[in-house]
Amino acid sequence: MRPFVRRHLTRVVALLGCAAVFAFTVAPQPSSAEESALAQRFSFTAHPVSPDNAPGGRRVRTVAPAYEQIRSWISSVGAATALFAVDGGKVSRDVCLVDPRTDTVTVEPAPTTGQRFQPFTLTPSGLEMPSFAAPMGCLPVDLDEDGWQDVVVYYWGRSPVVFQRVPGVPPSAPAFRARELTSPWQVWNTNAATVGDFDGDGHTDLVFGNYFPDGARVLDPTARQPELQMNDSLSHATNAGTLRLFRSAGAGRFAEVPGAFPAEARTGWTLALGAQDLGGRGLPDLYVANDFGPDHLLVNESTPGRFAFRTANGTRHAATPKSKVVGNDSFKGMGVAFADLGARGVPDILVSNITEPYALQESNFAFLAAADRATVAARLRTGEAPYDDRSEELGLSRSGWSWDVKAADFDNTGADEVMHATGFVAGQVNRWAQLQETAMSNDLVLSHPTLWPRFTEGTDLSGHDHNTFFVRGKDGRFVNVADRVGVGTDAVSRAFAVGDVDGDGRLDFVVANQWAPSTLYRNSAPAGAFLGLRLVRPARDTACRAGAAGPTTPAIGAEAEVPAPGGGTRLQEVYPANGHNGVNAPDLHFGLGSQPSASVPVRLAWRDGCGRHHTGSTSLPPGWHQLRLGSDGTIEEER
Repeated sequence: MRPFVRRHLTRVVALLGCAAVFAFTVAPQPSSAEESALAQRFSFTAHPVSPDNAPGGRRVRTVAPAYEQIRSWISSVGAATALFAVDGGKVSRDVCLVDPRTDTVTVEPAPTTGQRFQPFTLTPSGLEMPSFAAPMGCLPVDLDEDGWQDVVVYYWGRSPVVFQRVPGVPPSAPAFRARELTSPWQVWNTNAATVGDFDGDGHTDLVFGNYFPDGARVLDPTARQPELQMNDSLSHATNAGTLRLFRSAGAGRFAEVPGAFPAEARTGWTLALGAQDLGGRGLPDLYVANDFGPDHLLVNESTPGRFAFRTANGTRHAATPKSKVVGNDSFKGMGVAFADLGARGVPDILVSNITEPYALQESNFAFLAAADRATVAARLRTGEAPYDDRSEELGLSRSGWSWDVKAADFDNTGADEVMHATGFVAGQVNRWAQLQETAMSNDLVLSHPTLWPRFTEGTDLSGHDHNTFFVRGKDGRFVNVADRVGVGTDAVSRAFAVGDVDGDGRLDFVVANQWAPSTLYRNSAPAGAFLGLRLVRPARDTACRAGAAGPTTPAIGAEAEVPAPGGGTRLQEVYPANGHNGVNAPDLHFGLGSQPSASVPVRLAWRDGCGRHHTGSTSLPPGWHQLRLGSDGTIEEER
């Protein structure tokens, strides 16, 4: 092709791309009547899960001298929450809450579910707890596979602590014993964690995403270290802490697997993690959402005892901005969730970013699978990520400064709603101009925190954004009705935990707020028909014995597929810990729409405690069911 023709074709393609982007930008907005009609399907009542004025509470942290002039920025994370069954029951009706106002990790019954035990604090008694350590998240998981959920607490300033459930203690007085995940403890700055059987050996492994460089005592007022850095780029930063994988070593013990992840994915500024079996191969892949640089989709190629991942990248089309391609984005990945948005039996990927009008208008992502699940699996194995961003045309591209993102069916219609936790630093003085100046500075400047503008008390950076609650309209676009249904608080929020805390078939959720009280939103709309699945498998002592009775543990990684009300099928997987510091109940929940059948066919797949992969099917009436997935491939309902 002649250079003259090639140049002009390039210009035409560029103009077509601009036209496409412009068309998306001016997409019609929903009418007030449409918003009202969508909002009428939902109703929530708010219940506090932390005091209005926490004793000793504050709104800014003590930081290392290097970060003194950006201490409000440094103080912007730490709120987290999780739902689980600390009392050993079937219903995940207990709340773990990390409150940055007091740097406490508390466990208590969810409001309205009764005082089944006295609230308590997870304190690492007997372990060294440096003054510069602050909790960032709590992760319930049955580490020793004894049928009781333990809790992993992760921090800035130290490696995680395992709080192992003490056996033989009655549910009315739960007790936990603290021990180190890794000895001796190390200085990490962890902002994300997830679980999954990543090598397929039948046991749950742990992954931790770290933010500031390893060894950096970010919250130590005496620290003067070379590790006290900021990101070395706003779009390609790679000077953060290490992405770490810990394999199960049995009896609740774990051992780190050095080099488990590709070198290019190990040191991003990670804020969220998501595990999901994208291709139906029986192993979870891993999505790593990074601040200040590209996210990574890591395809799992592990075998029992051997961990291996490879990076997969998306394909850029003529009208696709480079920054909207899987693995090549330069946005600020803050949260990740998976949802079968097209009722095709294929997981899609939702990613939250900074999307602040007139400030930093990036884009959230709705990466929709571009093929059926078998084809997705085949293309992932070649290093290609067959996903295209459709966030703008779906109405999900903009939500403010967003953190955790969750997708769930709150009105049982068979289609998910999407929520974003929003807000950064709340104050009175808008400092976006100074932040934009920083964004335009040389990368050589960025890593030095003393060269940043002042972000101290009084600074406001998207501090009054409202949380979102997106509902899908008749035209297929999502409409944000958060304010209309009473969940659009302007508190600075960080994380959601979704689950049916009262077992009535309506999903509720907890929102963890930064420097403010946190809240349970109990679903009070008409229930509608649903199918709820609590998938469990035999616990440690009977994990490999066919037909053995005994305790059970959540079947992490199990999946279920059911018919969708409007045609097609909907797929969900048991990976409760995906996102930014918000852990869902380990349940699957399918809305059945307005005309449910008396019996719902369910396809199931799971891995047993010996690592064997099983598939099976059953039919169930609407309602909640606890299914025991056996080591011999049987499916039994537990009453």
